[in-house]
Parts: sequence; structure tokens; C-alpha cells
Amino acid sequence: MRLRQSVEEYLKNSTLHGARFIVDKDASWLERIFWGACLMLSWYASWRLIKASLAAFENNAISFVVESSYRDWDTNFPAIIVCESKNMDRIQEVAEQLWGVDHDFTLEEVLSEIAFFRGESYHTVHECSGEDSTAACFYSNFSYYAQLVRSSCVDSIHSCMWNDKPFECCNYFQRMETELGICYAINSMQADTKYKGPKLNMFSNRFTGPGSLKMELHTEATVFILGTEEVPTLVTPKTDFFIVGPYISFVRYVSKRDIENDEEIRQTSVHQRNCRFPDENILDVHRYYSYSACTVQCRKDRQMELCNCSSHLTPNSPDHELCNMDGLECLNRNYEDLSVIIAKWSRRRGRKGLVCDCLPSCTEVDITTVFDSKDNIYGHQNPVSKIEVALIELPTERYKRNLVRGKLDLVVSIGGTTGLFVGASLLSFVEIIYYMTIRPYMSYSNERRRQLRLSQHRAQQ
Repeated sequence: MRLRQSVEEYLKNSTLHGARFIVDKDASWLERIFWGACLMLSWYASWRLIKASLAAFENNAISFVVESSYRDWDTNFPAIIVCESKNMDRIQEVAEQLWGVDHDFTLEEVLSEIAFFRGESYHTVHECSGEDSTAACFYSNFSYYAQLVRSSCVDSIHSCMWNDKPFECCNYFQRMETELGICYAINSMQADTKYKGPKLNMFSNRFTGPGSLKMELHTEATVFILGTEEVPTLVTPKTDFFIVGPYISFVRYVSKRDIENDEEIRQTSVHQRNCRFPDENILDVHRYYSYSACTVQCRKDRQMELCNCSSHLTPNSPDHELCNMDGLECLNRNYEDLSVIIAKWSRRRGRKGLVCDCLPSCTEVDITTVFDSKDNIYGHQNPVSKIEVALIELPTERYKRNLVRGKLDLVVSIGGTTGLFVGASLLSFVEIIYYMTIRPYMSYSNERRRQLRLSQHRAQQ
């Protein structure tokens, strides 16, 4: 009874349009039905529009546009990452240190597979597992032997020039742990902090012209050209790297298109923008988030699931997680499941591979190869390769991610909808709480006080 009275009192005094006619004692039943139907239709229309606004806020809050006001842009040069891919002289030298001059030369193949592990280890498993294994094999601590073989920066990279100005290579090429082993990177966010030295200014604009990086390599290597937050992986697209050997001169010109983000993009959730900023990191293997770093984490997680260990080259992994010989044999056995990234629907069709739920980086760049030139070097006594990577021209376009539906837009939309259809505001909903809770209590308290005063008055008489 009290609840009914509270509802009637609320409807009589409510700021909601048409509500008072429903409980008006002078109104006929036809008028009450009419206003009741109007209120229901208004609330239904308001609910539909609010639902549409919420869906648009969740799924269509971002828009992409192409900007072409390029005159004042500063374009950051791509990250250049050098990963040694082969060094038979160093392998022979380490093999002689470990097993003497008259060692079994099959062990050099084992050492090569360990040092430059790419997911498969045929010689290692064949020679070092089972009953017929070679006595001189090692069965754990593979990362130690890999580091023995891999060349240092000083032994690998020489004669560096940025825009034809020389600089000390290994002051700026920083050590980077990758799933390909130790690499050396310039202009990369992912380089190891404890080895970090000075940072070279590698921005290009209309005053400096397109940037150009030249260097000499004294080892066979894979050179990656990536965004500053990306990392080399086992599945990096072939368009993003090239392989050089001794007595080779290689020139690559690239074009670069950046993605600029509106300042308000940070206010949105990862789900809304469908990307992650580098500092929104959820990974163990690298310090900053990127799509390629996420695939490395995905591969490590799958290795742990299948073999209870991860590759000895997996970056930033504790020693107890790294594979011994049994684990290496397991990785080799599951090579097809671990080496290829496939779509989720491909797995349902029985295809082998990794299914990785990885979002792109919000700052990833589009790097396109425009021109490649590869020539032999003659008259050089030392096995050296000469590398040049340069921008073909300064970019004239870039993408921009804009916020078109922010939280304030959502509040305005919901407020306008409820105001248009039912005449409601925030205080209208406060009134509901007031009339359902505070008002009945106050009425009850006032009635008790009135009765108490009346009884005291009668007692005095």
C-alpha cells in the first residue's frame, strides 16, 4: 500500500512528460491509456536510440583519414636490425676449443643449429639423442653455447654513416635479444636497456632530405627494416629483410608511411580502437608491445604448452624455462605446429600452425621496398659486405586515427535522447530514488512526530 502511494506521488510530481496524467483522478480511463501508451512508446524509442549510441561508441568510435600536409613533418627512420645468420669460421674455432682439433665434424653442424636455431634441429636430434648419441654432445645450457658462437657488434658492424656523416657503429647499434638470437639494432625501442648507449637522431625533414644509413658487415647476416617497436621473428615477411654474404654490395630504397594518433585516442579502450600502444604491454618476452612481439609471446606459450619449455633463444626467459635436449627434440617434433601462424578458421580445417590472437600496434608503419640493387665487390681482401638503406623520398601522406565518438559524445547523446523523448534529466532519476526511499521514510517520521505531539497535548489536557 505504501509503495503504491509512493508511486502515485512520484507520478503526480514527476518531471517526466505525461506521467501525471496516468494517476490524475480527473482523467478518464481513455486518457490514462493514451498517456500510458505514449510513455511506453517514448521509453522504447529512447532505449533503442541509447542502445544504438552505445553500440556506435563501442564499435565505431574511430575513423581513419589520410593527411597530406607534409611540409612540416619529421619522419623517423625505420629500425635497422642486424642478425648474424651464419659464421662457419667462428663455429670451427669454438668447436676446436670445446672438442679439440681432431673432433667429429658433425658436431659443427650441431653447434651451428644451436647457435642459429630456427625451430628445427635435425642434426642435433639425430646425433645427440637416443642410445647411439655422440659422447661429446652437450644436453643443456644451449644458450651459453649459442653466445660462444655469435659475433659481437665490434666484430660484425663497421664504417657506419648517417646521411654521409660517419659515426661509431657500436655506440648506437644496441644489443637486442630476439627469438633469432642476439641481434644489434639502431633506432629501435626494443633494444636492451642495460646495454643502451646514446641515441642517434634519425629524423628526416625538408631541411635534411631523405635519410640514408650505410655500413659494412663482416659476417653473413640478415638485415631487418622494421618499425621502431617491431622485432625480428621466425615468420617476419620476406619483404621486411634481406640476407647478405661476403663480397656483396646491397642497396635498398624504401618508402615509409606513418600512422598518427589523435591525442584523445588514449581515452578509448583497446577493444574500441582495435590496437595497442607500445607502452600498453602485456608481454613477457619484450619491453614494448607490437604485433611481432606478440607473435613471439604466442610461440613461447605454445612451446610451453607442448613441450613444457621454450627455445633457448627465447628473449627475456628465465633459465628454468629453456629447453634441454629432451625439450629440443620436442620442439623439433612439433616444428610444423610452431613455425607458421594461421587464422583460427584454418585450424578448424585441420591445418597445422599457431593461432595467435594478436592486435596490431597503434603506431605501426607501412614500409615498402621501392628499389633493390645487389652487386659483387671486387678487390677486397677481407670478406665484407656493404649495405645502404635509404628513404626514396620524404613521405607526402600519412594515416591519422581520429576519435569521432568519445565519452563526452556518449553522455550528450544519451542525455539528448532521454530529454527529447521523455523529458528526463539526471535529476529525474534522482527523483525516483527520492520518492521510493527517502520520501516514504520522511513521511512516516513526520506522521510519528505528529501523533506524538497530539498524544502529549491530550495528556496535558
